[in-house]
Amino acid sequence: MVEGIERPAPESSRMPRPFDTEQLASARVYDYLLGGKDNYDVDQVMARQMLSSTPELKTLAWFTRSFMRRAVEIAADAGIRQFIDLGSGTPNSPNVHEVAREIEPSAQVVYIDYDQVVVTHCDALLARSPGVTALLGDVRRPHDVLDQLIENDLIDLEEPVAITLVSVLHYVMDDEHPAEILAALRERMAPGSYLAITHGSSDSSPEILQVLAGTDGTSAQVAFRSTAQTEAFLTGFELLDPGVVPVQQWLRPGLPDTRMVMLGAVGRKP
Repeated sequence: MVEGIERPAPESSRMPRPFDTEQLASARVYDYLLGGKDNYDVDQVMARQMLSSTPELKTLAWFTRSFMRRAVEIAADAGIRQFIDLGSGTPNSPNVHEVAREIEPSAQVVYIDYDQVVVTHCDALLARSPGVTALLGDVRRPHDVLDQLIENDLIDLEEPVAITLVSVLHYVMDDEHPAEILAALRERMAPGSYLAITHGSSDSSPEILQVLAGTDGTSAQVAFRSTAQTEAFLTGFELLDPGVVPVQQWLRPGLPDTRMVMLGAVGRKP
C-alpha cells in the first residue's frame, strides 16, 4: 500500500451538497463552458466572470475535451478494453464510452464522480448502454474506488485498464495528497495500463488566476501547479510524446495559445 493513502478524506465545505442549487460546483461550471444545460445560476455567474477576463475559455474547454478523446483513442488503439473515467463530471458528448466503442464496441466503461447529481445524470443517460456504469466515489479515496469496481465485477485490475482524470487533480488540494492518490492508482494498475490527466497550470495568466481565487472554500476551489509538479504525478509511468504540454499541443499544429493553460499528459505503466 502507499503509505498514508488510507487516511480519511478531509471533510469540508468543499464537498458537494447534493441538489443544492446555491452551491458552486466545478462539474456544472465545466458543463456551462461546454454549452450544456445541467448548471445553475451560481455556476453561470462564475463561468461568466471567468469568460469576462478570458473569453477563449470555452475554446479551451473544447481543447480539453478533445484531449480526452485523443487519450482514449490512444489507449483503445493499444488494445485497452477497460476504461475508468475518474471524476467524470456531467456527461457531455462525446463521452469516454462513445469514443472507446468507436474502436472497440465491447469496451467496458465506468464513470465515477463524488457528486450525487452527476451520478444521477449519468445513470439516466447511460441506462440503455450495457457495459457502461456510473458509480459514486471520491478520487481522494482511490483504494475504496478500485475496491468498489472489483466488488461489483465491473473492472478486472489483473488486466490493463485506462484511467482518465480530466480536469480533476487541480481540485485536489496539497493537503489531500494528490501524488499519493496517483501512486495508489499506479500500484494497482496492471502493466500495459494507461493514465491520462489534464491539470491547470500555474503559468496561466494572473488575471485568470485572480478570478479563480473566488472559488476558494467551495467544491470548485483549485490549486494550479507547475509543469514540473504535474509531471511528477506521473512518476512510474512512461510518458508518451509530446509529454506534459498544453492540451492543444496534443491535437494538431497551429491551435492558439490560451491565457488559462491546461496541461495534458498520457502515461503507460511499463
